[in-house]
Amino acid sequence: MEFNHTLANEYEKGIRRTLPSYDAMLRLIQTFYRSTLHEHADILVVGAGSGNEILQLADGRPSWSFTGIDPSESMLDIAKERLQSLPNDLSFYQGTLLDTHLPAIKFDAASCVLVLHFIQSYEDKLSTLKEIWNHLQPGAPFVLVSKYGQPGTIETELQFDLWRSYWLQHTKLSVADVAEMEKSIRALSFMPEEAILTLLQEAGFIKPSRFFATTLFGGWVCFKEEH
Repeated sequence: MEFNHTLANEYEKGIRRTLPSYDAMLRLIQTFYRSTLHEHADILVVGAGSGNEILQLADGRPSWSFTGIDPSESMLDIAKERLQSLPNDLSFYQGTLLDTHLPAIKFDAASCVLVLHFIQSYEDKLSTLKEIWNHLQPGAPFVLVSKYGQPGTIETELQFDLWRSYWLQHTKLSVADVAEMEKSIRALSFMPEEAILTLLQEAGFIKPSRFFATTLFGGWVCFKEEH
């Protein structure tokens, strides 16, 4: 999906329809970090988007610094404009984690929110998670949020039914519009929860725990091994 300037501006409305508990999810991530990090922390945000996550996490934590990375220049432009008044130390990089040279520091925490399902192959997903692991301090917390499930199974198809009904009831989109959008979503790379947990384990993360789930989305917290 190409997040050009038009789509980037529509993201704010669309994400809260696609993921009705989006803001609650961000508050849970904030709570997790506040319970595991010190007053001063360097946080890597993979898929910084339009800055929502950083805006939530920075609230009340002026000594936390953030390094955001995103392949969309338009999204990063919006993020920079929205976050320019924050007292936090902020850095932004355009690209993916696999093709971008980040500072040679070890971060105290990292997140990868609503990114993994845009990465098609298992190998590239694993490479991305391993690269995140490489950039973290031992024991650092990590948050992963992604679409999950296995299209064609009863459980996931029922979630698609709910997703479809939600859009038809709470927007002015037609049945044809929602059907077209569904095609795009089904083209994303879904994985069952068991496969995501395996990915995290293979990348070197421990103690994974699902903290969030809404229709087609799930979120997991975990940690880089201490040694």
